[in-house]
Amino acid sequence: MTLPFDGAISRFFEEEAPKAIRKAIDAAGKDDILSSSFPYSSELAKKDYDKQFEALQIELVKMQAWVKASGARVAIVFEGRDAAGKGGTINRFRENLNPRGARVVALAKPTETEATQWYFQRYITQLPAGGEIVFFDRSWYNRGVVEKVFEFCTDAQREHFFDQVVDFEKMLVDEGIHLFKFWLNVGRAEQLRRFLAREQDPLKQWKLSWIDVEGLRRWDAYSHAIRETLYRGQSSHAPWTVVRSDDKKRARLEAIRHVLLNIDYENKNLAALGTADSAICGGPDIWDA
Repeated sequence: MTLPFDGAISRFFEEEAPKAIRKAIDAAGKDDILSSSFPYSSELAKKDYDKQFEALQIELVKMQAWVKASGARVAIVFEGRDAAGKGGTINRFRENLNPRGARVVALAKPTETEATQWYFQRYITQLPAGGEIVFFDRSWYNRGVVEKVFEFCTDAQREHFFDQVVDFEKMLVDEGIHLFKFWLNVGRAEQLRRFLAREQDPLKQWKLSWIDVEGLRRWDAYSHAIRETLYRGQSSHAPWTVVRSDDKKRARLEAIRHVLLNIDYENKNLAALGTADSAICGGPDIWDA
């Protein structure tokens, strides 16, 4: 089987990855958590996950019905390192929703025309209309992290972004949009384990890009940019919610639960929603570099 990028991820694992990272991956069982700082040592049991997931799906359907009937607008931003689980979490949000009112936005590299526009302009056109939920699979925060790490923007452009982003989001909230910002946080060993699995899976190789491969060598640069972005993009009207995603099951449940707990939709069943796990889902203080 031909591996993407000529097996660059496997070579990184064998030749460049820190010894502790290689050791953790080699020694781990399928359901083991690799990060020593993660609050659980193994993944959530499937039967527990399935039970909670079904209850939350019913509540999501109720929430969408309320959004449609009331004309509410919901925008949910998903950010995180590559392989943190953004796409999978979005898919679990949308699994039983009417796709006509639950749209995913995953913008490509700006066109030549878009590159000359106000930075936020192409995102504004994607914001939800009345009765719609929009999931941003990456967002305007590209400028805070990826563009910084790979020098796709100047320092002046990034500073200008930070000067505007808090006010930009306040305008969205003042307009009545329900805005949620998730940062999915994955440990270094788990990220590499997921990349290795993708490299070997013909059905998932399409998820890999040159950015992923090169980003493995820039872990510390990412960490610095993330820390700054969480700090400078934080506000009372649009706070960051960090979700620790080394366990995808817990991450998906807690992200869904967080949205449902923070929207006052009709016929909400608080018993079905359960209690938030603050060790998995919280503010920037639980982010782990």
